[in-house]
Amino acid sequence: MAAGGITLDNGSLMSTVLEGILYGFSVLMFMGTVWSLTYKQRIQDINRPIIVVAILLLILSTAHIIVNIIRVEDGFVKYRDTYPGGPAAFFADVSQETYLIKHALYVLQTLLADGVVIYRCYVVWQSVWIVVLPSMLWCSVAVTGVIGLYCASQSTIYSGDIYAQVLANWVTAFFALTIATNLSSSGLLVYRIWSIERNASAARATKGTMMPLMRVLMDTAVLYSVVLFTALICFICSNNGEVVVLDMVMPIVSIAFYMVLIRIAITRKNRSHLSINVPRRTTSEAGQESSRQHPVKPLRVHISQSNDGTSGYDKGNEDQLSPYKADSVAKAPCNV
Repeated sequence: MAAGGITLDNGSLMSTVLEGILYGFSVLMFMGTVWSLTYKQRIQDINRPIIVVAILLLILSTAHIIVNIIRVEDGFVKYRDTYPGGPAAFFADVSQETYLIKHALYVLQTLLADGVVIYRCYVVWQSVWIVVLPSMLWCSVAVTGVIGLYCASQSTIYSGDIYAQVLANWVTAFFALTIATNLSSSGLLVYRIWSIERNASAARATKGTMMPLMRVLMDTAVLYSVVLFTALICFICSNNGEVVVLDMVMPIVSIAFYMVLIRIAITRKNRSHLSINVPRRTTSEAGQESSRQHPVKPLRVHISQSNDGTSGYDKGNEDQLSPYKADSVAKAPCNV
């Protein structure tokens, strides 16, 4: 099938440059993630699985851009004059080793990132049934990715076109299932956080700390889905812009993942900061504050004296109510 848009050699060069720029941002985000997860933290308090996932994403992104650079060097320098058809034919051949390796890295990163999101869904919902559908979609992504790589490896120099009918069907299914997996798992995660925050907001006076995290999750899910949807549209239309967009997905996935991790770390530190700075008042301090807010006014008591020189109480009860004589009690008003 004839491809449209830019030529594959120009697209490959452009994708490598743009991927390099985004890769630089992803490295900075990785350093920020490691700092936010380890700063002023004891070793036993560090979330080691998350650190491992962040390192794996960095390794996959680094390996992908290295393979892309080698592929560009092979097409434009090493095999420029020896490959039949020149650089354009070289980059169109999907059976090339560098093509298979870089797309295998992309499949691995997709499975890793989507698997982490599905695991977060399980942790938040605490129910296996909630993640059944995203898990099935995740398995479908793995199957279509592996079969697509196998079909590409079996292509020859004459039929090795990414838009060939058999390979195109598997690639289209892979993109569609990846979008469905990301939207379903991210949607479930965002909805659970929103429902918990809504129910908890009625029982507290302070502002919720989970809403910024929910917004970051929504932003990253939308960003990732838009990029994948753009690549899918380009691929369906047989546009070589798909090459540029697809190579940009690798660092974008890492950046989105690091954004969520940094937001989680900030949220946890804000919670611990609030819990540490809440003043603890003693009972006497609370009583003093209450007395300041509701001052006690002096009570003026008037005790009148009867004609016979005794107080207004009965004579028989006089000695029980007051230790003083009636004359001294009736002298003047007193303040309590």
